[in-house]
Amino acid sequence: MKKTFITLLFLALTFCGFAQDKQRQERFKALKVAFITEKLEFTETEAQKFWPIYNAFEKERDMLRNNSREMRRNLKIESLSETDAKKLLKDFLAFEEEQQKLKSDLVESLLTAIPAKKVILLKLVEEQFKKQMMEEWKKRHEKPEKNAP
Repeated sequence: MKKTFITLLFLALTFCGFAQDKQRQERFKALKVAFITEKLEFTETEAQKFWPIYNAFEKERDMLRNNSREMRRNLKIESLSETDAKKLLKDFLAFEEEQQKLKSDLVESLLTAIPAKKVILLKLVEEQFKKQMMEEWKKRHEKPEKNAP
């Protein structure tokens, strides 16, 4: 019953018409929450501890990504001096180190909320979710073949 509900919810939300970015992000987040909750089979106590930790991690990760994206967006490689390029490389490495630290901190925090096996499973489930969403996106954006019957 639970899997049927999640599947129907997933399909209903993914087949909705075009929406604004904010609504799309909220639907995506709701799908992800449902997917993770179903796959990890949290107890009530685990869920109460897990979600605040995970949500704080995602918020911080999104801020890092946005900062990195903004830095790359404003990049004018043609006009960079060698000194500026070296500084930029250091900034990129610092960004990657910060991402890794954030992931390490997440694992440490999650271990206080859920068993280690579920922390490992979380990584696998996140990858499954991304794969499923990419497959759905590809289906929506495929162009029909001209000679298809």
